[in-house]
Amino acid sequence: MSSVRIATTVLLAAVLGVLGLAAPAYAVTAAQKAAVLSSFTQTSASSYSAWNAARQNRGDWSGYGFDWSTDYCSASPDNPLGFEFKLACHRHDFGYRNYKAIGAFAASKSRVDSAFHEDLKRKCAMYSPVVRPACTSLAWTYYQAVSLFGSVAAVSTADIRKAAKIKVDALAAG
Repeated sequence: MSSVRIATTVLLAAVLGVLGLAAPAYAVTAAQKAAVLSSFTQTSASSYSAWNAARQNRGDWSGYGFDWSTDYCSASPDNPLGFEFKLACHRHDFGYRNYKAIGAFAASKSRVDSAFHEDLKRKCAMYSPVVRPACTSLAWTYYQAVSLFGSVAAVSTADIRKAAKIKVDALAAG
């Protein structure tokens, strides 16, 4: 284990321990699970880092019963035009799946979608200024797609056509 990973894990455990959120040896209450889920799905870079550290050390969080499954960016490319969106999509899936599981999806969807957009923008900021506008345009398109079409309801054929048009328009503009 690298020293950076150890330091991150120790820091995360210390912060969550102070907040009473660290993975306990006893059964986790619904309120504790909701609190950690909330801490892992905020719009901040620190929330993303905490979620990613937990993702890499899932065993430490097994008592929470989180659903870590993902299809990444679903039917959209995980790396559109070479931009790496895969982990942002994974955290978005984590938020959706786990809020649905605790019955709090409707109240949390907007924030999870906003966190997704912030994750994508932070990823885009890592690219050269020459290609960054294309990345941020794609980030906006991905955000709009989940904001408009990501829900518990089935997606209609009309919604699929709208999403395809958004994607085509974004690629044409880029």
